[in-house]
Amino acid sequence: MVPSKEAVVSSYNRVKPHVHQTPVLTSSLLDEMAQAKLYFKCENFQKMGAFKMRGAINAIQQLSEIQKKNGVVTHSSGNFAQALSLAAKNLGVKAYIVMPSNAPQVKKDAVKQYGGIITESQPTLAAREEEANRIQTEKGATFIHPSNDLNVILGQGTAAFELLKKHTDLDYILTPVGGGGLLAGTALASHYLSNHCKTIGSEPFEVDDAWRSLQSGTIETNKTTHTIADGLRTNLGDQNFPIIKKLVSDIIRVDELEIKQAMQLIWERMKIVVEPSSAVPLAAVLKRKAFFNSKKVGIIISGGNVDLKNLPF
Repeated sequence: MVPSKEAVVSSYNRVKPHVHQTPVLTSSLLDEMAQAKLYFKCENFQKMGAFKMRGAINAIQQLSEIQKKNGVVTHSSGNFAQALSLAAKNLGVKAYIVMPSNAPQVKKDAVKQYGGIITESQPTLAAREEEANRIQTEKGATFIHPSNDLNVILGQGTAAFELLKKHTDLDYILTPVGGGGLLAGTALASHYLSNHCKTIGSEPFEVDDAWRSLQSGTIETNKTTHTIADGLRTNLGDQNFPIIKKLVSDIIRVDELEIKQAMQLIWERMKIVVEPSSAVPLAAVLKRKAFFNSKKVGIIISGGNVDLKNLPF
């Protein structure tokens, strides 16, 4: 079921006091390269450095007082682990975070700094889920999925909501797609706030499950995860896929070199730090210049949590 306009608007009002209203940047040089007018919604400036703060805040606020008292739990190796930890801390709620043992130490340290209580698991999805289930049973904590939860999806859509309030005449909004929460939330915002703005996803060829899912009409998975865009290695879920199937007009696939080149362009020309996943939508626009020619295009820069010791350029 597709959430209502009322659900989209109330999520925006709920999230607004707890997040940064991130800036929208432009670049005449990138406009010239793309032959389009680009508007970058910079969620790399969001609290904890990514859009996922929005969904975490919205989901926790929707819990009952008893649920809040017992805390929340998720399994994540990256941005959502940090987002749920910080959102929970800001709302006075305990956050239990299951992280795979091979998660980068820098991410574990960030979760601890944000007040998350870490439980390490074997680096398999089954092991992560088993630990999360155990914590749910023992602590009575409420499980919040990083991308396949309607309140998370609605929260993630508030970035596009802000962008469309500021720039009402966009023709397209592009986001990267991994778990599908950001893409689904963005599609909802543009569906209800604009008469003509279409939502397009973008993903690496190496993990093109969302593109294949749109083709087949069922949720597809990936056999490999060999992409620099580490935030996009996950699959769609049964909560966000129906929204994506109904409201997303296309998904554009890009290769690894195109992602690296787009990331480097953003660093060099816009002077901002973005992670590889964030560069995927720009790579898609540059790949499809003829399609986007002379259009007004919003791009959600999803985050800036990058390992500075492991840059691709």
